[in-house]
Amino acid sequence: MSKEYEKYVNIDGVALYTKVIKGKKDSPVIIMDAGYGDYSKAWYQVAERIIEYGTVLLYDRAGLGKSEKSPNARISSEMVKELKELLQQLQLKPPYILIGHSFGGINVRLFASFYPEETAGLILIDSTPENYRDDFLPIMSPEFQEAYYKQFIYEGTYEEFMSSLYEAGLHCKSIGNIPLVIVAAGKKAFYSSEAQVKWLQMQKELLQLSNNHRLIIAPNSGHYIQRDEPEYVIEAARWVLSHM
Repeated sequence: MSKEYEKYVNIDGVALYTKVIKGKKDSPVIIMDAGYGDYSKAWYQVAERIIEYGTVLLYDRAGLGKSEKSPNARISSEMVKELKELLQQLQLKPPYILIGHSFGGINVRLFASFYPEETAGLILIDSTPENYRDDFLPIMSPEFQEAYYKQFIYEGTYEEFMSSLYEAGLHCKSIGNIPLVIVAAGKKAFYSSEAQVKWLQMQKELLQLSNNHRLIIAPNSGHYIQRDEPEYVIEAARWVLSHM
C-alpha cells in the first residue's frame, strides 16, 4: 500500500502545491516535472506505478494547477531554485531521479547541472531541445508555427521560454556519468515523416549529455508518452536504478 500526502509549501510568499507518494522505499526521491503550462495531473497514469522504485514527488509550478502565481520570472533557473527550496522544506533528501516532460526536461537538466552531486539519474520524456526554434520549427507548416507562438500565455512569456532554452544551452553541457534515458515519441501528431525523423534525430543528440545513456523510442506515442505508453517511463526508471 502506498501512502500519499498533499501539502502547500511557501516559497517567497507563494504557496506551491505538492503531493508526495511513498511506497516501500524512501529513497531515491523521484521528481516529476511537467511540460510548459502543465502540472501534476500529467503524471497520474504513471506515478502510482513508479513508487515501486522510491518516493515520488509531484508538484505544480507557480501559477499552474493548485499553486499560486509568483512575481518572479518564469525561467528555468528560477524554477530550479524554487524546486530546490521545496525539496528542503519537505525534507526530501537526495539522491534524486529527475523526470522531465517536454519543457520540464529543460528544468531537470538545469537542476542536474547545478546539483550533480544530488542527482542519481535523469529521464527526459520527449524533451524540448534548446535548438528547437532554429533547427526544428522552420520545417513545420505555417499553421503549426502560428499555433506554437500563440501557446505562450499559460506560464511565462515566449521571451521567458526562450531564456530558459538559452540557459540550458549555456549550463547543460555534460552531466558526466549520471545515468540518462531519453524517451522519444515515435508517432507525433501533425508531424510529416520528415519532421518525425528530424525530431528523433534531435532527441538522439541529447544523449551526448551523459556518457552513461540509453535511448527508448515509444513507437505508438504522441507527445504524452507517460499517458500513451507509460510502460516506457517505467522501463526508463528501472534502467536508471540499475545503472546508478
